[in-house]
Amino acid sequence: MTQRIANETELIQTYLVPLSAGAPGALGLCDDAAFFTPPAGCDIVVTTDPIVAGVHFLADERADDIAWKAVAVNVSDLAAKGALPLGYTLALAFPAPPEHAWMAQFAQGLAGAQKAFGCTLLGGDTDRTPGPLSVSVTIFGAVPSGTMVRRKGGAPGDAIFVTGTLGDAALGLALHREPGLLADVLTSGDTGFLCGRYLRPAPRVELAPLLHRYATAALDVSDGLAKDLGRLAAGADARAEVAFKSLPLSPPAQLMIEADARWAQAVISGGDDYEILFSVPSDQMDEVQAASATLPFNVSCIGRLREGAGVTVTNASGESMALGIKGYDHFS
Repeated sequence: MTQRIANETELIQTYLVPLSAGAPGALGLCDDAAFFTPPAGCDIVVTTDPIVAGVHFLADERADDIAWKAVAVNVSDLAAKGALPLGYTLALAFPAPPEHAWMAQFAQGLAGAQKAFGCTLLGGDTDRTPGPLSVSVTIFGAVPSGTMVRRKGGAPGDAIFVTGTLGDAALGLALHREPGLLADVLTSGDTGFLCGRYLRPAPRVELAPLLHRYATAALDVSDGLAKDLGRLAAGADARAEVAFKSLPLSPPAQLMIEADARWAQAVISGGDDYEILFSVPSDQMDEVQAASATLPFNVSCIGRLREGAGVTVTNASGESMALGIKGYDHFS
C-alpha cells in the first residue's frame, strides 16, 4: 500500500530541508524568506522557468527526471547569460498529496542537479492545485559586474555558433512517447541516448568564460532552433542564415534522418535542446574554435548574421528549407 505525505510540514522537513544545508541564508527553510550575499564584484542574474505536467514533461515520468529538468532548464538560461548558478527557490503545486516514495525520488533528482550545477535550495513554497503538477524554479546566478551576455548585441557579419548537438531532445520525446519506434534502425543505446537528452538536459555552464570574452549575443535553444535563431537575428536587426549540413547532429539523430528525411524538421523546429546559441565577430571565429577545444562538448559554427530580417535554413542544394512549425509557443 502506498503512503501519502500527511501534511506540508512533513514534506518540507523530510525532503526539502536537507537540500538547503549548503546555504546558511536558507535558514533551514523555517522562515518566510531567505537571503544570500552575492560574490564581490558580481551582478546577480535571475530567471524563472516553470515546468508543468502535460506541457513540459509527461505525467508518468520518473520523479527524479522531473526534478532534474526543473533545475536544469533554469540553469541553462543562466548559462546563456554567462552566469554561474548560486541558489534557487522552488514552488511545488500538487493535484494531490504526493506519495513518500515519489517525493523521495524527486528530492534525489534535486540533489543530483544541485551537485552537478553547483547550486543550493534557498526556499520556496508548496501548494495544492486542481490542475496538473507544476514545478516552478527561480534561480539566481552571478556574473562579473557588467558582463551579462544579452540576446541583443549581434550585428550583420557575425558568425553564429551553437554548442552540442541539435534535435536530440525532440527526437527523444518522439521515442519516449512511442516505444519501439524505428527499432529496426536504432539500437537500444541510440534510443537511450536520445531519450536521455530529452529527460535530462545538460546546461552548458562551462561556456561562461568563452561567452564573456567573445559573444556579442547569446540565448539557449529551448523553443526550437528556428525560433531561437529568429530571436538572435531580431536582436541584431539582421537575418540568420544557416546551412542544414552545418548543424551538429548526434549519430542517432543522423540515423533517424537517414531513415526518414522528415525527422529533419525536429532538428530545425523541435524544442528542449538547451544548447547555447551565440554570435561572435567574424574576425574572432578562429579564436572561438581554438578556445572551445578544451570544453566537454562541441562548439560549431552553423552560419552568419546577414543584412535583412528573419531566418533562412538552406539544404544541400542551397535552397531554402520550409521551416514548418517555427518552434514552441505556449499560446498558439
